[in-house]
Amino acid sequence: MQLESRIESALTRALAPPTNAVTPPLLRSALTHAVFPGGARIRPTILLSVALACGDDRPEVSDAAAAALELIHCASLAHDDLPAFDNADLRRGKPSLHRAHGEPLAILAGDSLIVLAFETLAAAGELAPDRAVKLITALGRRTGAVQGICAGQAWESEPAVDLQAYHLAKTGALFIAATQMGALSTGADPDPWEDLGRLIGEAFQVADDLKDALLSSEATGKTSGRDAVLHRPSAVQSMGVVGATKHLQDILSGAIASIPSCPGEAKLAQMVQAHARRIMDIPAAARG
Repeated sequence: MQLESRIESALTRALAPPTNAVTPPLLRSALTHAVFPGGARIRPTILLSVALACGDDRPEVSDAAAAALELIHCASLAHDDLPAFDNADLRRGKPSLHRAHGEPLAILAGDSLIVLAFETLAAAGELAPDRAVKLITALGRRTGAVQGICAGQAWESEPAVDLQAYHLAKTGALFIAATQMGALSTGADPDPWEDLGRLIGEAFQVADDLKDALLSSEATGKTSGRDAVLHRPSAVQSMGVVGATKHLQDILSGAIASIPSCPGEAKLAQMVQAHARRIMDIPAAARG
């Protein structure tokens, strides 16, 4: 089965209500809006690609890990777009969750997706208890207030911002989770995979900063120009467009070089290179 199909099937299973269970209909609609249709599903794709490179001997476990990671990402988007943070109108080419369903349901849907992510990993514990426990720990660490996306969002409330720490937590955390959870789902050591996740995450954040500054909302599928409006720290603000573009190229070269030795190393390198080309796809006219 292709990775895209595996991811969508795993997400559909995760969101399916238990037999005879009743979810408030408006909340159910908000949950569906938050998850489907998705964006590029890059984080779960990376997770499954690493799992395949390491052997993927328990695909049911790696599928659960991929779904859990994407559920956390979808929750973070729902919360990031709220009036308390970005107050964004668009996400993935459609109205943001709070615009479509109201702020209370957007908050509840985001909270519910976080809980569902860990329920999904816990259920995988019936198949591989040791791996599930490590996956829960890894995802919790990269979601929380120390090394996770909660810390990343909190940096925006600080009077002075460490740009590297901000990017590492806000964007890098879930990419590190992707590479490490891919390894963990096969029983492999996650530590050698941290650098790859960190560098891919840094590249995505720099590219996102460039697109936010240079492209329209129609081109990006989400509300653009928010960094400048909210006076938010960014690579463009720190380095300028030319400097940020050069920095992005350097990061991507380092990411490919950081791939650990594994049975599927060559194929994984091809995947990273393909995503690198996609990340760099910012029109030259926009870059000046």
